[in-house]
Amino acid sequence: MTTRFDTSDLANDPPAAGFYPATITSARWRKSASGHRMFQIVYALTSVAPAYGCVAEYFVLEGATARGAATARRRLVEVYRACGLEPRPGDAITPDDLIGAPLLVKVEHDEWNGKPRLRVAGHRSADADIGIPF
Repeated sequence: MTTRFDTSDLANDPPAAGFYPATITSARWRKSASGHRMFQIVYALTSVAPAYGCVAEYFVLEGATARGAATARRRLVEVYRACGLEPRPGDAITPDDLIGAPLLVKVEHDEWNGKPRLRVAGHRSADADIGIPF
């Protein structure tokens, strides 16, 4: 059996910027290149070309500037709320709470090493009425 390239394999254009339904497929603690602890979330986007079907977001919570860490924590709270969770002061940031959760992810166009890619720009609950771009 011969495996062949598909039309979507050859396309290099990312999907339009906007909100897309997604599911969190991975959430875990990692270390940044400089050795700081960060939280990584991987979203599986639906209704996009397979080459752009997953997008990762990183939250550097330790070792960043005070302002940077505060921004990361605020954005992480936004993710929790979009997933229907309401974190309280003192609650642990737990990856298992997020895995499998549906939500809407806003993506924008970005570039990495001269190639187009998607960047996460926002989050909303899966039932938010914001006009899905498809």
